[in-house]
Amino acid sequence: MARSRPAGLLHSVRFRVTAFAATVIAATVAAGLVGLYELQINSVRRTIDSQLRTYATQIEQSAVHGQWPRPLARSRLDSNAEAQVLDAHGAVISATASLLGAPAVYAVGAGSSLPVRQKAATGRVPTDVRVIAVRATVNGRQVVIIAGTGTGLLTTVNSEFLRYLLLALPVILILAVLTIWLVVARALRPVERIRRAVTDITLSDLSRRVPEPNSADEVGHLAATMNSMLARLDESAHRQRRFVADASHELRSPLAAIRTTLDVAIAHPGQAPWLQVAERASEQSARLEALIDQLLFLAKADEHRLAPVSTRFALKPVAEAVVKDLYNRDIEKGDLEITIVMPDDLGVTGQEQHLRRVLSNVVGNAVHYAVHRVAVEAAYVSNSEADGAGPDPAPGWVRIAVADDGPGIPEADQERVFDRFVRLDASRSRGTGSSGLGLAITQEIVTAHGGRIYVRSSAWHGAEFVIELPDPR
Repeated sequence: MARSRPAGLLHSVRFRVTAFAATVIAATVAAGLVGLYELQINSVRRTIDSQLRTYATQIEQSAVHGQWPRPLARSRLDSNAEAQVLDAHGAVISATASLLGAPAVYAVGAGSSLPVRQKAATGRVPTDVRVIAVRATVNGRQVVIIAGTGTGLLTTVNSEFLRYLLLALPVILILAVLTIWLVVARALRPVERIRRAVTDITLSDLSRRVPEPNSADEVGHLAATMNSMLARLDESAHRQRRFVADASHELRSPLAAIRTTLDVAIAHPGQAPWLQVAERASEQSARLEALIDQLLFLAKADEHRLAPVSTRFALKPVAEAVVKDLYNRDIEKGDLEITIVMPDDLGVTGQEQHLRRVLSNVVGNAVHYAVHRVAVEAAYVSNSEADGAGPDPAPGWVRIAVADDGPGIPEADQERVFDRFVRLDASRSRGTGSSGLGLAITQEIVTAHGGRIYVRSSAWHGAEFVIELPDPR
């Protein structure tokens, strides 16, 4: 068996899982950091705006009889905050110390509360500021209070975010990749052991099994499933080798008989009873032909090519024809009685030729071993009566029972009797020349029709073969 080459690193499951997980983790961490950044920025902006509004309220309350102090007092919350108080025309009424004497650095349009930066702000107010405008009425006078402060806190947040993004993300990613690489390696270690064990298993030795990890996860289930598959393959290969050996032996017997007979006749051509030689050769040839036909039939069954044709036909005429043929061909005992008990209208669905072969095999088997009587009975049964017969096609089943009063089959052999090339003790093999394939063929046909066949002891202490077929009426 050729050994499979290990997958390259870039094509290994370990690499692909690690790369995929690392990508997902990197994207998740980056998205988390961006989200955290947005939360922090919005929180800082709200804090600055709240402090500026508090400062605007402080300025509004500092007016005495409509007059503001010059300069305006500093904010109690932010010492860096600057402010101007503008009248309704945009002229500066008062300002903090650094803006005294300067024109309006920010203006607010009519009906708006959005400050607009003016040329006067150049050189006096930095560009990175947070500014708000608050309209107020003081002593009956409409004013606009402009308050602003530098965004140093925002700059700090931005720099911190950039630092985390450039430092923390690679560290987190490296640790995550290393952890995932090791975890995946540990998780795949049993799979690698299974792969090596399977590589060492050859067709000539299917007795070996893959190691099963002590875990109830998917890998453990995989190992158990593979061992179950190997057990089935081992059993199948064993049965196949045994089948080939038995088939070779069975084919060799009639060929050897034909050759021996001809060799003896050729050695004494003048004294040989050529008619008897020809009859013996013809008999052995017929036996050989029948055996080959049975082997070909079983080979077709092994390839699942026995799918029945869905044709419904009456069962009783088929049973009567089978019994009549047995009387004409095989029955030598005049005191053997065969009875058929089944409704005239009882029908089965399937391939008539194959089901006729089933009846011929089972009834013929009963006739060979019966002492005085054989009974063939059939009837409709319900799903519950066909206990353990498999899936329940509505409305029920057809049960066919063939019983004899012969020596019977020991309970220990009642399942083995359907194996190929199986012959039981001498009490049930009275020189019949049987190949041991008839009941195996019968079971294959019944199974292909969706039914089952089993054997039990009859009421006369002989054997009773029971066939149950689904009845899709």
